[in-house]
Amino acid sequence: MPLKAAAHIEAMSAFALANFGGHDRPTLAQNESAFPPSPSAIAAGQDAIARSNLYPDPDWTALRQAIAQAYGVEPDLILCGAGSMELISCTIAAFAGPGAEVLGTSYAYNFVASAAARTGAAYVKAAEQDFAVSVDNILAAVTPATRIVFVCNPGNPTGTVIRNAELLRLRTALRGDVLLVIDAAYGEFDDQDPRPLFALVARGDTVVLRTLSKAYGLAGARVGWGLFAPSVAAEVRKLQNSNQVTTASLAMAVAAVEDEPYMRQTVARTARIRDGFAQDLRAAGYEVTESRTNFVLVRFPDAAAAEAAERALRGADIIVRSLGGYGLTDCLRATVGPQEIMDRALRILIDMHGE
Repeated sequence: MPLKAAAHIEAMSAFALANFGGHDRPTLAQNESAFPPSPSAIAAGQDAIARSNLYPDPDWTALRQAIAQAYGVEPDLILCGAGSMELISCTIAAFAGPGAEVLGTSYAYNFVASAAARTGAAYVKAAEQDFAVSVDNILAAVTPATRIVFVCNPGNPTGTVIRNAELLRLRTALRGDVLLVIDAAYGEFDDQDPRPLFALVARGDTVVLRTLSKAYGLAGARVGWGLFAPSVAAEVRKLQNSNQVTTASLAMAVAAVEDEPYMRQTVARTARIRDGFAQDLRAAGYEVTESRTNFVLVRFPDAAAAEAAERALRGADIIVRSLGGYGLTDCLRATVGPQEIMDRALRILIDMHGE
């Protein structure tokens, strides 16, 4: 008899990253920062490499303190992980399973579906409106089997945002045995005060996730964090690997979080390039969503036009993200990259639209 994996694992598809052609080519597909991390973070990482013979701090003590100071939260509520993906996976595994439903939205981060499938839970989507999360549609999709509601705000791959008041309304209307997970990976690009959402964690039924991959430019270091009530954190930590954030990554993360001016400058520079790119595309006749992230969603007349644009950009060694996996076959997502690459992409798209 041949060796077989568990039935629910055999039935799922592997989570697929973009085909970006290797890191020696310009890519606007991965939502990486256009700018390197803080110089102090680079220096801290280089210094920490010499201590790689030692295991890293399993409790992330210095990083928790730095995050608490920067964001005005309690360090005891913070869990860190190897990117927010680890925290998403462990949270879903802790609170969902066979017979349970994880409720997301039409265009929520696709990894959530993979994380649900790993546990044998069903992943259900509530429709979005105008590429934005609809609280009313989420509430209408809740069933007795719903165990987790997952909201990505700002959204990926849409870039759209809903107001905090809507998320507060959602939490109030949900049952107390439903865990609300708010993935705010792009929260530093959102102009809303995060404290009302952070305060929800004290209820014991809400998790707020963040990452250092975007605004802090540490995608390669793999560091994420989140706010978890103690009762929730206790279950999630059972599933986390020990020492999963490396010594060098921890050192870089602490230095990056402590260099808030550099992060703010990175966000501002990114937003300027993003908004200029989007404005010029709209002027050329493209439909571009209003983004509060480090990328833009560009809509084409149809799937064929989107495919043609992707081919033209790829021919110029510019890689963007096609979105067939989200059902958005007429759209492409372009991460904000260096100005020169954005200008080249813009010229190609404008020339195509004028043909």
